[in-house]
Amino acid sequence: MITRDELDRRSGAAGGGDDRNLPLLTLAEFFDGNDDEESLAPNQWGEGRPPLADVRRRLEHLAAHDGVAWVRVELHEESVEDGVDWIAAEAVAVCTTLVPEEVEDLVGADELQADGVVAGYVYPEDWFSEVPEVPEGHRVLSLVWD
Repeated sequence: MITRDELDRRSGAAGGGDDRNLPLLTLAEFFDGNDDEESLAPNQWGEGRPPLADVRRRLEHLAAHDGVAWVRVELHEESVEDGVDWIAAEAVAVCTTLVPEEVEDLVGADELQADGVVAGYVYPEDWFSEVPEVPEGHRVLSLVWD
């Protein structure tokens, strides 16, 4: 998982200013070495959301689909605030040609205890950095937990 120092550096928090952003993390950056079950959809952990390893497998399955250009983890806005020592997310961005229902079916959104798939990002797009290119004919959807 991305370290606190790396997140601070990439978000602009290391400079101490108020102009911070949320880097969109690859699945590897978020999940590799991550054993904090509350780092993704913390409100659903213990309430039916499967373990992170299962969530990751489902997201990798989605990312491998022909209609998906990329999948990135959208960090919670409070992850880059001063004094915060945790890193958490409640959404995953999917750049795709698929419709929301197809994305929900491919990942098993109900089994993941997700609230569904919505158009766009969970926060304004300009809050994010390291946003990959959106190929022609694709759009960004977000798999959301709340």
